[in-house]
Amino acid sequence: MSQAKTTAGRWALITGASGGIGYELCRLFALDGFNVVLVSRNAEQLANVARELEHLYSSKSFVLPKDMSDPAAAGEIHAEVRKQGISIDILVNNAGFGDLGSFAMEAWEVQRQMLQVNITGLVQLTRLFLPEMIKHRQGRILNISSTAAFSPVPYMAVYAAAKAFVLSFTQALSAELEGTGITATALCPGVTSTGFARRAKTEHTWLVRLNRMNAADVARIGYRALMKGRARVVPGWFNKLLTGSIRFSHPALLLKVSKILMRPAT
Repeated sequence: MSQAKTTAGRWALITGASGGIGYELCRLFALDGFNVVLVSRNAEQLANVARELEHLYSSKSFVLPKDMSDPAAAGEIHAEVRKQGISIDILVNNAGFGDLGSFAMEAWEVQRQMLQVNITGLVQLTRLFLPEMIKHRQGRILNISSTAAFSPVPYMAVYAAAKAFVLSFTQALSAELEGTGITATALCPGVTSTGFARRAKTEHTWLVRLNRMNAADVARIGYRALMKGRARVVPGWFNKLLTGSIRFSHPALLLKVSKILMRPAT
């Protein structure tokens, strides 16, 4: 693990940096000359990512093993970054997880953690780092939402509602920040080849069987949208078709279709 230097250049902070879309975004930032603050629960994997980025791209890395399901994590991340003298130019709120199951039967602790990671931690980190960006009149924020944000999803009710919050919050923030030099972008991927489906127990649902995107492709599309200052981006033709069709579909029909798609494929 390298130690951060106050004289370093631009810094990007990425949560959920140890794998999937977060890892691919780390590579893109490093390739583009950014130093990176890497946040994830997995300290060993974060150290491996840091060594890789430093070896391949000469990017400076600061590793922060933090679990975003801990209510104290966001404040601790902000305090440690300030202690290191790092000024965050880009904040990427990528950490998140889902869980397939009946709302009434799912453990409350799982639901609480889902809300903490997907909503509360994301909003708190944004609130902590945004004032300094505004002070410097430059900065970018990338929040990872989902195609699930566009319609309620039976058997993933909390996750879909959380991602709908992220999309709404980010678009409203984008409008608020006009003229400040700061942008906010919501990346709304569909099913992606990461560890998400395994943890969420959705690997055998019809939706996952229908279409998957590569994490590197999703990250690249999100990165470009972030740098262009777009408020929202949906990667992939299938996901664009899916989210576009939702606007013209009857809500009751949407719920029926969603329920079928989230059932295990036989």
